[in-house]
Amino acid sequence: MSLLTLPQVSWTNGTIMIGVFAFVSLALVAAVFLLINSEKPK
Repeated sequence: MSLLTLPQVSWTNGTIMIGVFAFVSLALVAAVFLLINSEKPK
């Protein structure tokens, strides 16, 4: 594990983790909206 010796690698890894977290959070929000819309059909 050379993440501690290479700041650029850890910074890139952190950016990727932030991107994944944002993608997962958006997916959860979309799933909640789909559930709400399916529970209350117009």
